[in-house]
Amino acid sequence: MAIRTLEIERFCVKASKPFEAVVAALKAGVGRLDLVEFTKTSRSASSFSELEIFIGRNLGATGLMLFVELDHGAVLRKETGLDKPKMVRFLIGNPLIMKEMAKHAPDAGSYAPVTVLVDERADGVHLSYDRMASLLAPYGNPDALEVARNLDSKVEDLLRQAAA
Repeated sequence: MAIRTLEIERFCVKASKPFEAVVAALKAGVGRLDLVEFTKTSRSASSFSELEIFIGRNLGATGLMLFVELDHGAVLRKETGLDKPKMVRFLIGNPLIMKEMAKHAPDAGSYAPVTVLVDERADGVHLSYDRMASLLAPYGNPDALEVARNLDSKVEDLLRQAAA
């Protein structure tokens, strides 16, 4: 049994525009993935090229796609009966980027797709993300870290644009 300690860097940006506008801007920057179709295609594709084409059709302008959207705020609001807090967790990524990281550091599969949290607070709407490079740094693979840093750049640009 092995336990590894990770030091995580969290990227956060704050937006002054309404929660719904931030969420819409974030979604506009990523493609949509039908998980059922992705599962079918990843199993039935006769070649890697066929799978790449399917993935490419589902990517947004950022080269990323939305896998899952979880409305954590809905759960929190049920307890209080209020219309706040608003909080959504997005799982965003690109299977081809994950593949490149996992080739060099298999544990990268534990961290991809990445989580982006959008939550409304008294001082504005916060967009937060744990940097992939910080998650993979302890594994010491420079190739995986290069891919992770490029992913971090894509995600952080997306969050900045959504907050602007």
